[in-house]
Amino acid sequence: MHSALPPEERGDRMHESTEYRGRIYAQYGRRFQDAPEKFDLEGARRWGRAFDHYFRGWMPQQPFAPIVDLACGGGQLLKFFVDRGYSDVTGVDISPDQVQRSRQVVPRVEQANVLDHLARHRQAFQLITALDLIEHCQKDEVLAFLDGCFHALRPGGRLILQTPNAESPWGTVHRYNDFTHEVGFNPNALGRLLSLVGFEEVISREEGPIPYGYSVASSIRYGLWKAIWMGLAAWNVVETGSVGSGVFTRILLISGKKPA
Repeated sequence: MHSALPPEERGDRMHESTEYRGRIYAQYGRRFQDAPEKFDLEGARRWGRAFDHYFRGWMPQQPFAPIVDLACGGGQLLKFFVDRGYSDVTGVDISPDQVQRSRQVVPRVEQANVLDHLARHRQAFQLITALDLIEHCQKDEVLAFLDGCFHALRPGGRLILQTPNAESPWGTVHRYNDFTHEVGFNPNALGRLLSLVGFEEVISREEGPIPYGYSVASSIRYGLWKAIWMGLAAWNVVETGSVGSGVFTRILLISGKKPA
């Protein structure tokens, strides 16, 4: 069906339809993330230990590699990078209360729209991370965001995304757990978009219990999760003849490299 409105008016209506973002993002950390005003140093360290496993093989080898965390939120991932010896770490977030918390970790945190920030930093970064960001974009913004990340990376640089996983039986819990979520992805859909804009070596990973090195409880949970995983894989095989992506956790990680 074609809209009866002229293009310029359709654009105005689209702008109006996203004005709710400003009202929510103005207090996003406090009212939607339950984030304290003071950065929780010990909590961030515990949280970050899991990402040693989740990000395995994806981290830059040089400690001076420029890294930016988009929608850096309360700064936990910024702390993760700093604790692992990276010296050129920056963040961006549109929410003023999130920026205030993140600046307690690193001073170079900009309050800005990530699309504007990426446009100003072409071929500037070796690693771009964006946890729980892409699902907040509308469809036209998704491709603009991925294009922006691609052009902001140096050749050989890497993009890492985290997002709710539509392939999980629990995926809709996180898909609809935030009023500002606009779209949902599974590994296949997001992987094809990454390839479309030029990324190579696209890899999806589960974000579940850590098998070893984190805690005894996590290792036990991992064993139980693998049993559940086999049941979900069997369900897929019986219904469709294929295991599918094999990524069944309610949150997924996906990464791609810019060709060198």
